[in-house]
Amino acid sequence: MKQFLMIVKRNVKLFFKDKGLFFTSLATPLILLVLYATFLGNIFQDSYTSNIPEGVEVSKKIISGMVSGQLFASIVSVSCVTVAFCSNMLMVQDKITGVTNDFRIAPVKKYKLAISYFVATFVTTLIVCLFATALCFGYTAIVGWYFSFVDVLLVLADVVLLTLFGTLLASVVNFFLKSQGQISAVGTIVSSVYGFISGAYMPIASFGTGLQKVLMFLPSTYGTSLIKNHTMRGALAALSKSGMPSDVVEGIKDFNDLNLSFFGTNISTGAMYGIIAGCVVLLLGIYILINTISIKRKKTKKMA
Repeated sequence: MKQFLMIVKRNVKLFFKDKGLFFTSLATPLILLVLYATFLGNIFQDSYTSNIPEGVEVSKKIISGMVSGQLFASIVSVSCVTVAFCSNMLMVQDKITGVTNDFRIAPVKKYKLAISYFVATFVTTLIVCLFATALCFGYTAIVGWYFSFVDVLLVLADVVLLTLFGTLLASVVNFFLKSQGQISAVGTIVSSVYGFISGAYMPIASFGTGLQKVLMFLPSTYGTSLIKNHTMRGALAALSKSGMPSDVVEGIKDFNDLNLSFFGTNISTGAMYGIIAGCVVLLLGIYILINTISIKRKKTKKMA
């Protein structure tokens, strides 16, 4: 156990000491925060304001609360995955530099090594994502706070669950990487594509019908929607109390992917939790399987 904890500690320290990896992991949340605060936020505010029916007065604080909730969900949902890929790249770098072979020569069991990389990735990713979450809470407190205590707890639970999902996804994908070029390619693809296919950068409701149906098969869709439901719930409740017609409020929910349906079947937030949790179990099983096969193959080669 002591060896295991020392390796985990070593991996966490190396991540935060490697300024390249650390700042790359922070790039996505910081860039999104700046973009929303300086540019995209105004676009979303104008969009909401233009759809307010005549005779209904809505305070700017409520509009800002909805926009900040959308910003919050976008940053956190993307960061839980992109940061995990950056953090887990240490595992690939150890393969390239031969550090992994050194560990195997030492009296460290191979399964402990695999678990240590997973745990270290989860810890570092969670630290960065909680930092991004704190920034988002701070920004929301400035522009329009509508979070209840329960909402705050649910958002934190979402961050932990999605961080676990992102860690396992990164661990499975990065397991097969063996060069610096592959690291760069995968990092670039994940950073640029994940936000779109998860509905973080643009609501899935704004895509074509065919693409919407395809994206409903991806767990990332439900992860982003789950956080949006908790970050925008308070502001939307305040919008309803201000006299906004219920059909308009539901229209906003539909457009922002708070209401999802899988081929006509409405997906509740409980079902979203179930989908993400199921994917976590599946990815964990895959990670255990590929490591078990790898260990057995190496043992066979040594015996031969």
